[in-house]
Amino acid sequence: MTQRKIIHIDCDCFYAAVEMRDDPSLRGVPLAVGGEGGRGVVTTCNYRAREFGVRSAMPGAEARRRCPDLVTVPPDMARYRAVSQQVMAIFRDLTDQVEPLSLDEAFLDVSDVESHHGSATLMAEYLRQRVRDEVGITVSAGVATNKFLAKIASDWNKPDGMFVLTPDKVDEFVRLLPVEKLFGVGRVTAGKLHALNIRTCGDLAQLKPEVLVDRFGRQGLRLFQMAQGQDDRPVVVTRNAKSVSVERTFSKDLPDKAACETVMTALVDDLAKRLARKGARKPIHKLFVKIRYSDFSTHTLERVREQILVPEPGDYAPLLDELIINTERPVRLLGLGVRFRNDEAPVTQLRLFD
Repeated sequence: MTQRKIIHIDCDCFYAAVEMRDDPSLRGVPLAVGGEGGRGVVTTCNYRAREFGVRSAMPGAEARRRCPDLVTVPPDMARYRAVSQQVMAIFRDLTDQVEPLSLDEAFLDVSDVESHHGSATLMAEYLRQRVRDEVGITVSAGVATNKFLAKIASDWNKPDGMFVLTPDKVDEFVRLLPVEKLFGVGRVTAGKLHALNIRTCGDLAQLKPEVLVDRFGRQGLRLFQMAQGQDDRPVVVTRNAKSVSVERTFSKDLPDKAACETVMTALVDDLAKRLARKGARKPIHKLFVKIRYSDFSTHTLERVREQILVPEPGDYAPLLDELIINTERPVRLLGLGVRFRNDEAPVTQLRLFD
């Protein structure tokens, strides 16, 4: 089997980078996108703000406490999507084997690309330069033989950097890698591994896979494979969306169910626009409604509704009636969406007595 050449490219502080590109006065200040108001949350921030400990998903109040001079701007998703399309188009000029993970990052399989002398390193440099010149932002790249290693490599020399992990360096690199760098290893899993005196992939690789499976279930086998630097996942060019949804967090709680009903029309309109952007219409299987109350408890209800082509506010009314038991309870977040029917899934006839 031919060894893969995978590039992972990640835009540096993407939303903040677009804002700084379009408003030069923001370039020299600590900047956060989002985080305004009493309940705002930082979506992303520039590296100047990160020096003060500001991070994505941090409440705006905490971010301002850490960085009193923090400048905040509201997110402009339409503008970020347009810039993302520019970046992805540059990637697709090189290869059609592109798997976007979000607006600001993607995997590319360049194994069969013959330009740039077939060198993934030269290709990554070429893409970084084109994005810098044509889009006006910087990206970081990782080059390796699989997706797992390429994604770690792209983070190694951020921002505006590149790291190439050649096959002969994989064993040494992975052996010293902290377990916190592994995909799916958060604080809880890392704590469990530390309790077993496992702090690096080298430590992890000493265990037998069955021991890890016994401790961590299916994730244990994945941990073992990553500790060996193994990852056979292909770059997936197309992904079928299983659902589409919209939600809105309110700066001031909606006081009751009646207030929720007044905003449903706007939410359904937003959903219709999002469905239209998806292009080809898929058969709808279910509708769902999501509510988060003022005490942060979250509830979701979904019901099969296969005769609906384009949802209307009235289609969601019965779900809202069923979901909201206490009509006077304040609501912090309201969302709704559709789940699509999977016509490619195999149909199985269940027997009554098997």
